[in-house]
Amino acid sequence: MAKHYTSGLLELRSISLVYRARPALRDIHWRLTLGQQWACLGPNGAGKTSLAKIISRQATHFSGELWRSSELEKAGVAYVCFEQARALCEQDKKRDDSEFRADASDPGTAVQSLILNGRHPNKAFKYWVERLHMEHFLHRGLRFISTGEMRKALLVKAILSQPSLLILDSPLDGLDLCSQKEMQIIINELLQSRITVLMLCRQMEDVPAGITHVLVLDNGEVLGCDTRERVFANTGIKARMDPPLPKLRRLPPPSLRPYALPVGKPLLELNNIGVQYGDLTVLHNVDWTLSVGTHCSISGPNGCGKTTLLSLITGDNHKAYGQDITLFGIRRGSGESVWDIKQKFGQLDTQLQLSFARGMRALEVVVSGFFDTIGLYDEWGDTQRNTAEQWLCALGMADYLHESFDALSFGLQRMVLLARAMVKSPIILILDEPTLGLDGHHRKLMLHAIDHIAKNSDTQIIFVSHSAGETPTCINQHLSFEPSDDGFELLTRFT
Repeated sequence: MAKHYTSGLLELRSISLVYRARPALRDIHWRLTLGQQWACLGPNGAGKTSLAKIISRQATHFSGELWRSSELEKAGVAYVCFEQARALCEQDKKRDDSEFRADASDPGTAVQSLILNGRHPNKAFKYWVERLHMEHFLHRGLRFISTGEMRKALLVKAILSQPSLLILDSPLDGLDLCSQKEMQIIINELLQSRITVLMLCRQMEDVPAGITHVLVLDNGEVLGCDTRERVFANTGIKARMDPPLPKLRRLPPPSLRPYALPVGKPLLELNNIGVQYGDLTVLHNVDWTLSVGTHCSISGPNGCGKTTLLSLITGDNHKAYGQDITLFGIRRGSGESVWDIKQKFGQLDTQLQLSFARGMRALEVVVSGFFDTIGLYDEWGDTQRNTAEQWLCALGMADYLHESFDALSFGLQRMVLLARAMVKSPIILILDEPTLGLDGHHRKLMLHAIDHIAKNSDTQIIFVSHSAGETPTCINQHLSFEPSDDGFELLTRFT
């Protein structure tokens, strides 16, 4: 048996994996040989993450045979993924002791500490920090950096571990355009290095030119396994990667709103707003007005202040007090509660998706939107059930009403959460990177659904995204954070 494996780095034979009573991988045969650079390609729910977890030994309850060479056993596998970032942040939150500190602030684990793990900075560390422009957030806590900054930190940590196999799960996700270009150059260099790379990709255009071979998965099964050229020439694979969009239906009638809106006034009005944390200025001299009939996009580099801006209008940031912020005709800090503010918003972001309790059905997740809870703890009746069902049907999700939320693909979960955000007919729908983590099919579906909502309801859209070409057609106001001498300047234009 050992003789069969001598030229290989890794081999999987008849690998199958069941996850939460459902098959995630089915009879996978695959061999990775030294000198090859691989991509694992497939839509949301294809089984890419399950494969990576088996290879990296994060998942052990599989059937079949996994063989790893002595070289791979010695140097190991480094796996960089979004779930890793989430786990680190959750771990850091549990260690938060700010309530016992005199300054009521716990900085948490610093980025540099995460990367070095007790070692002293060496030339390689300094090289990558400079290369990825990480100097300004090295001493910031993990909970206080952006998604893109966290991705850079995890990549450097992985590279410095000098693994035999480096698994990169959608490494461009969450990065602004400038950082994406930098990351693409670095990935191409890694593909030319001695490190063997396995990239997990959701669409063909994400596969770099330096990849020599492609393993295609769909619904846990191998759809193709060959050289890059042959896989990309396969018309059947292309068709499976980009199926037709489901038909969207008429939106349900708006829910009765327990509040009145200002007549003839803007929905949001911010004048000369600034936010500073210690010596760090996040927002400076920000002006923004959102009126009825306006659908707004917000863009800018990682760490420019997009998330902070959103937190000022949703009631989640105490820095709003004492500033000239008027929400729905009411000056911020004039006696309104946080819940008075939140009931007027619907929200969708990746963190919400990752936070949902296990064991809920898709219908129950949507109903929880009436209560703004992560989980369902309140009594609910036929009216709420019917509205939730209507929203799922309107967004092409009629077949998944009673499916377990956990069992749905990442893309379908995101559509369920869009329905959840809309059940109470919010005045404003905030979409923070709604296409992050989606394959091409579900990205098109999400953008199509957002335009459907904008056209057929009185909900205003606020759309935040790093990626060019991913803005819904309904957008008519554009806010962009541009570099300036004071950090970033917020510019506004209309179309």
